[in-house]
Amino acid sequence: MEFIEFLILFPFLIAGVLAVTQNNTARKTIVYLSGGIIIAAAIALAVSQLVLGSGNAKTWRGEESLIHIVDYAMLAVEAFLMVLVVILSIKHRKYYAGLLSVIGTVLVGWFELSGRAVKGTANLYCDRLTVVMCLVIAVIGSLICMYAVGYMHDYHHHHTEYKDRRTFFFPMLFVFLGAMFGLVTSSNLIWIYFFWEITSISSFLLIGYTRTKEAVNNSFRALWMNLLGGLGFAAAIVLAGMRLNVGTLQELVSYSDKALILVPVILLAFAAITKSAQMPFSRWLLGAMVAPTPTSALLHSATMVKAGVYLLLRLAPVMGGELSGTMVSVIGGFTFLIASMLAITVSDGKKVLAYSTISNLGLITACAGVGSPDTVWAGVLLLMFHAVSKSMLFQAVGSFENATGSRNIEDMHGLMRSYPRLAIIMVIGIAGMFLAPFGMLISKWAALKAFVDAKNIFLVVSIVFGSATTMLYWTKWLAKILICKADTHKVTHKTPGSEWTSLFTHAALMIVLCVSLPISSKRLIEPLLSQLYSKTVSVLSVEDLIIMVIMMFMIFVVPAVAGLFVHKIKVKPVITYMSGINNGDDRRFIGSFGERKLQYLSNWYMVDYFGEKRIWKPAVYVATALIVIFISLAISTLTGGVI
Repeated sequence: MEFIEFLILFPFLIAGVLAVTQNNTARKTIVYLSGGIIIAAAIALAVSQLVLGSGNAKTWRGEESLIHIVDYAMLAVEAFLMVLVVILSIKHRKYYAGLLSVIGTVLVGWFELSGRAVKGTANLYCDRLTVVMCLVIAVIGSLICMYAVGYMHDYHHHHTEYKDRRTFFFPMLFVFLGAMFGLVTSSNLIWIYFFWEITSISSFLLIGYTRTKEAVNNSFRALWMNLLGGLGFAAAIVLAGMRLNVGTLQELVSYSDKALILVPVILLAFAAITKSAQMPFSRWLLGAMVAPTPTSALLHSATMVKAGVYLLLRLAPVMGGELSGTMVSVIGGFTFLIASMLAITVSDGKKVLAYSTISNLGLITACAGVGSPDTVWAGVLLLMFHAVSKSMLFQAVGSFENATGSRNIEDMHGLMRSYPRLAIIMVIGIAGMFLAPFGMLISKWAALKAFVDAKNIFLVVSIVFGSATTMLYWTKWLAKILICKADTHKVTHKTPGSEWTSLFTHAALMIVLCVSLPISSKRLIEPLLSQLYSKTVSVLSVEDLIIMVIMMFMIFVVPAVAGLFVHKIKVKPVITYMSGINNGDDRRFIGSFGERKLQYLSNWYMVDYFGEKRIWKPAVYVATALIVIFISLAISTLTGGVI
C-alpha cells in the first residue's frame, strides 16, 4: 500500500511547493519531474499488483491511533473548505452554494463526531479497477500538467487582460490529482466523500480562474450541482452506517439483501450522475470551457467526470435489474442520445468536445446501470479510450487556438496542409473516438449487444441513433481537417515543446491502446469482472479477434498498398461549375455582376432541428422528472418499512 499512500500524498506536497514557486523555469522543472515521478509510481503500483502480486483485491486499515488523526484532519479540512465556500458564496451572492456546503459538511461531521460512524472499517482498497484508474489519472493527468506549462505561458501572452495566477493554477492541478488518487483508492465511504468534495471545490476554483463574470457564474453552477450530488453522497453514508452498519463501498456492494441497500445505492448513483454531468446536470461541464484548456482537458478526461462513472462502475454489480440500475441506465441512455444530437449543432471545437464528453459518459453510465459483465467490460474500455482521446483533442484544440486565435471547426479547413503535425494529432484522436477497429467503437458494439440481449429497447434505440449522430459530427470535423484548399500553405507552428511532448505521447498511447485491446481485455478487464461477479467472464471471442484483424487490414493495409499505385493513375481535371466563370483553381469565380467571389464550403449544423434552443430545456425537464420519480420510488420503500 506504500505506492497508494505516495500517490495520494505526493501531489499535495508538490502543490504546496508550486504555490511558493514564482520562477517559470523552476515551475517547469518541478512539474516535469513530479509528473514523471507520479507516472512511475502508478506504473510501479500496477506492476506490484498485477505482475508481482496475484491481482486479487487488497485492503488496508492502518493503525487505529493514526487513523483517528487522519479522520480529524479530514474533518478540519472539510470545515475549512465549507468556510471558504460560504465566504465566496456571500461575496458573489450565490447563497445556495454556501447552504448546500454547510448541510453536507455538518451532516457528515455530526455522523462522525456523534460516534455513529462504523468503526474498524478498511480505509484503502486496491484491485484491477483501482489500477486502471490510477494509471489514467497519473499518465493523462501528469501529461496535462506538462502541457499546461507551455500553454499557460502562451495563454497569458495572448490574454493580457487576465491576471497571471499561475502560482494558484498549477497547485490546484496537483491538488486535483491527489484528490482523485485518494478517491479511487479509498474504501471507507467517509474518505471517499472527503476526496469527492475536494474535487468539486477544486473544479469550482479552476473554472473561475479568470474571475470574469461568466467564469464566476459558470464556476458556481458547477459548484452547486456537484454539492447537491455531494449531499446525496452524505445522506447515503449516514443511512448505510446507521441502518445497515456498513462503512465501506465494498461492504455495500457485497451486501446480501439488495432491497435493503436500494436507497443508499440510488443516492450514491445520484451523486455520480451529477459528478459525471448527466442530464439534467450537464450544463456545468459545458460552462467549464470558460477556463483555460488544461482545466477543460483535466475535467473532461482524467478527473472529475471520471470520478462519477468510476463510482457507478463500482456499484454496477448491485444495480443490475434493480430500480437504481433502471434509473442510471435510462438517464445514461437519454444523455447519450441528447448530447450527441446537440454536438451536431455547434462549430466551437471545445463545445463539440464537451458535448461528446457528456454523450460518452452517458454511454458509460448506461453500461453501469445495466450492470451485466458485458456492459461493465464495455464501460471500463470506454473509460480508458475516452480519457486518452478526449485529453488529446482538448489539448490539440487549445494549441490551435493559441496559434490562430480561433477554435472554430470551420477555421480548421485544410489543417492537414497548414498545420500537418497538429492535424495528425487531431485525426488520431477523432479516429480513436468513432472508427473501427478502435476501442471506442468496439466498446459500443459490446454495449449494443448486451442491450439487445437484455431486451432493453430504450437503450438499443438510444445507442443506435446516438451512434449515428456521433458519426455525423466526427465525420464533419475530420473532413474539415483533411480537405485541402489549393491556396493553403504550411504555416510555421510556434507551439511550445511542452505541448508537443504531451500531444505526441497521447497519440502514442492511443495507438498502443488500440493495438493492445485484446491483451488488455484478457489480462486486465476480464479478470476484474471475474472478481466483481464471482464467476469466469469472457467477452472477446476468437471470432471477434479475427474480425478486428480484418478491420485493421482493411483500414490500414489496403489504403497503404493502394497508395503505391495512385501516382500511376492519370487524373483528368474537372472544373467545377460555381454559378459563374471559374478562374481555373476551383476556389474563385466571377459572378453574374462581374464581381470576383471566393467559394467556401461550410458544414451543415442543423440548428433549426437539434439546436439548444429547441431541445435543451425539454431534455432537462424530462431528465429531472425521471430522477425525481426514481428517487421518490426508492424513498417510498424506506418509508414503507423495507428498511
